[in-house]
Amino acid sequence: MFSRPSLIARGAAAFALAATVGVATPAISGGKDKAFFEKVSGQWKGPGEIVAGKYKGTKFTCDLAGEPVAGNDAGIKLDGFCRVGVFKQPMSALITQKGGSYTGKFLDGADGKGLDVVSGNVAKDKVVVGINRKKLNGAMIARLQNDSTMNITISVKVEDTMVPVIGVSLNRQLDNIAVGSIK
Repeated sequence: MFSRPSLIARGAAAFALAATVGVATPAISGGKDKAFFEKVSGQWKGPGEIVAGKYKGTKFTCDLAGEPVAGNDAGIKLDGFCRVGVFKQPMSALITQKGGSYTGKFLDGADGKGLDVVSGNVAKDKVVVGINRKKLNGAMIARLQNDSTMNITISVKVEDTMVPVIGVSLNRQLDNIAVGSIK
């Protein structure tokens, strides 16, 4: 099926995107969707784990930077990397609003070694995107717990059930300010 680095790369790409994206409501939600992506832009870092399947228990860390897409449309562009032991995998994603939903890709999309974003919706504090690669269908949910913590879950569809396979918890990385320098 997939090699360990390949599975981790695809999963990491998906949660990387989730770290800055979600499930969206129809096109009338454009303003709130754009506000969500602006709120989750920035630098994020944290641990993750494969929670199901052949590589269950594999732990990794990610360092990701997201910025809203240019222009009036809602969406996000994401770059960074995830690391498993000595293996470092570049991560990238682009998610953009198209009509009342979202399209985009993780890495180079399903035609390459990545995943396609086939749908999406943004709620107040979370984003959900549908992901696809050939016969693999799933979803990524990124929930903003507060201004500095985001939890991401990637699930795949097995028969009629969504099964969580990857979980990650990211913390916002703020500029370093020396505590003693503020008077």
